[in-house]
Amino acid sequence: MDLQLKDKVIIVTGGSKGIGEGISRCLAKEGAIPVIASRSVTESEQLVKELQGEGSPALFIAGDLAEPGSCQMVVAQTISRFGRIDGIVNNAGVNDGVGLEKGSPEGFCSSLNKNLHHYYDLVHFSLPHLKKSRGAIVNISSKVALAGQGHTSGYAAAKGAQLALTREWAAELLPFGIRVNAVLPAEVMTPLYAHWLNTAFEDPDAKKKEITEKIPLEKRMTTKAEIADMAVFLLSPRSSHTTGQWIVVDGGYVHLDRSLT
Repeated sequence: MDLQLKDKVIIVTGGSKGIGEGISRCLAKEGAIPVIASRSVTESEQLVKELQGEGSPALFIAGDLAEPGSCQMVVAQTISRFGRIDGIVNNAGVNDGVGLEKGSPEGFCSSLNKNLHHYYDLVHFSLPHLKKSRGAIVNISSKVALAGQGHTSGYAAAKGAQLALTREWAAELLPFGIRVNAVLPAEVMTPLYAHWLNTAFEDPDAKKKEITEKIPLEKRMTTKAEIADMAVFLLSPRSSHTTGQWIVVDGGYVHLDRSLT
């Protein structure tokens, strides 16, 4: 299926590692132009070089999106280079473990700044250009927003707010034909996920096996390519009448929570 994304310019935050990398690669494969906004310089430069070698005019814009002015800078540089913005993938963030009992008000606010505020900022500054292109927005949230995890209040609050903003923006942007949807991953093996397994458990392999045994479909983790395929489909005109949706790509992990025989 042709997703009709050729030459469309899509900003992907955190687009060089984990799920973001998968989305950037998928976009390039579909002929779109991924603009990777990230503070991970080495990984981003390597990925852009690879994509450019395959014929994609991908771009890397360095910066910490949590810093004031960074999102506005990303938009300005994208417009300077390509003259348009057709889509936004809000993806950058980190499960930083700021809990309730062992966290602090300062840590909670910092977590929201790292995981939520730049979602708003980037869309705010991109909006005039998205209106022109009748573009699309995909917010990468998390199953933590629906199910909770424990000991990660800041991250959970940010992910829940991302879902609320998805519905709010979908409603506000209807007159401009801008679609807004969210993708919720659950158990996806990314560098951050691997780091969590390796640092939080004495036997990471045993914990991974315990988790995968609870995933109903095929008893395996979702791949980043599977998350990317859904995100890129939602960016495309092939999903032209889909907006305000939360789509959980997790092999049934969250919603098939009864005993299955």
